[in-house]
Amino acid sequence: MACNSGACQSGCYRDDSSTGAEESPPLSKKNEASNDVFNGRRSTEHLDNGICLKCKVNRTIAADGGGGNFGGGDGGRFCADCFRSNLFGKFRLAVTANALISPSDNVLVAFSGGTCSRVALQFLHEMQSRAQKNYDASRDRALPVFGVGVAFIDEKTISAVSSDDLDRAIEEMKLIVSDLAPPMKQFHVVSAEAIYSPKVGDAKDRLNELINAVGDVTGKEDLLEHFRMLSLQKMAIENGYTKVLLGTCTSRIACHVLEATVKGRGYSLAADIQYVDARWKIPVVLPLRDCPIHELSMLCSLDSLMTVEVFNGTRAGINGLISSFVKLLQEENPSRESTIMRTAGKLTPFHFNRMPEDNDYNGEVASRRRQKKYNLKTKDALPPESFCPICNSPLKISNSGTSINFDNGKTSPNGIGAACCASCQFQVLPKDPSSLEHFISLLPPSLVSQAEDGDRLSQRHLREQIEDCLLSDNEDGT
Repeated sequence: MACNSGACQSGCYRDDSSTGAEESPPLSKKNEASNDVFNGRRSTEHLDNGICLKCKVNRTIAADGGGGNFGGGDGGRFCADCFRSNLFGKFRLAVTANALISPSDNVLVAFSGGTCSRVALQFLHEMQSRAQKNYDASRDRALPVFGVGVAFIDEKTISAVSSDDLDRAIEEMKLIVSDLAPPMKQFHVVSAEAIYSPKVGDAKDRLNELINAVGDVTGKEDLLEHFRMLSLQKMAIENGYTKVLLGTCTSRIACHVLEATVKGRGYSLAADIQYVDARWKIPVVLPLRDCPIHELSMLCSLDSLMTVEVFNGTRAGINGLISSFVKLLQEENPSRESTIMRTAGKLTPFHFNRMPEDNDYNGEVASRRRQKKYNLKTKDALPPESFCPICNSPLKISNSGTSINFDNGKTSPNGIGAACCASCQFQVLPKDPSSLEHFISLLPPSLVSQAEDGDRLSQRHLREQIEDCLLSDNEDGT
């Protein structure tokens, strides 16, 4: 007969519903310790108790109700300090592992006032401040501290933003830069029409006429983006900067991957999404490549980083559709943007997706290590690259070297049109031959000279390929 007493240890009681189950052993100190370990493991789960996954001490951002509306994702895993150090660690690892910045560099930060460029400026400033402290504390002071400048592109000539709003935004940007602790950083305002020579008196009118000549909305946006890079390059060259830093993040790269695929720029896609892009005279670096936009927004909210939205219009055409599509994908799965970027990152980079080999210091070792990982060949082992004269995308020599037309040593409009990539031919260049000639005449001289250089390069490469089949001057051809 069962006694039905909890104090009984004779084992005489067993519930019928527990048939086949093991009897519970007597409660002892060993069992109590096991239960404590089990309960302790459960208590460390951050989803249950809101404790930071990294430090195991502080409460997560979501548990504290911080970070605005960014409580999910990393906000539910890390506390504010660990989240900040984790995000800064991504930035610093990208810089050091890929030798993006050396002590002798002078870096120009492309600043739009938005979230990405604001975080890029803040992180670069922190790295510069630490380098300055190490320099002041060292005895020999062998390694100098890299310089930092900030550039904003004034597009009021080609945008609907009023002059008063733009002037107010520029003053706020100057305040952001001046509030940063020393070393001081120079703030540059570059007008969009600066891509033309100062001798051209009607630069604003020519730029407006050139942009309005592009009928396709997507092509117009792509052309403006390329002109921004030309403006940054000109500013960097004139002021002695050695690197241009962009705030391009994971989210923007994910959109660009799909945009380039839809536009037929698959061959040149690998050139645009790497940490380094040295096809320009001043190399361009992307240290925020591994940071999604929601993490950058969360940091701005946590640290109260001031941002300025100037040209915040919605994108149109293919670019707008892709941005909306990627946003929907990201809402369904927070890792979609990173997945798209990592998948595209498996493409083989070009030889110019690395720093020039004249870099000094220990950064060169890291750069070579990265080149080995990507299996990059040296520039001498590859045929010369040909670039689209409009968007500067790399082209296959076989596709562009057979359609070169010269007229008295200058490239004809038809030659420039044939030398462009398929995307620019379809979305940017006018279809009418007379309109095309006028369109080419409106282009900045740097684009025209680039096209002429590319034509000469393609002709020289083509001649090298068929040199064995050519007759020499002393042969009569018989």
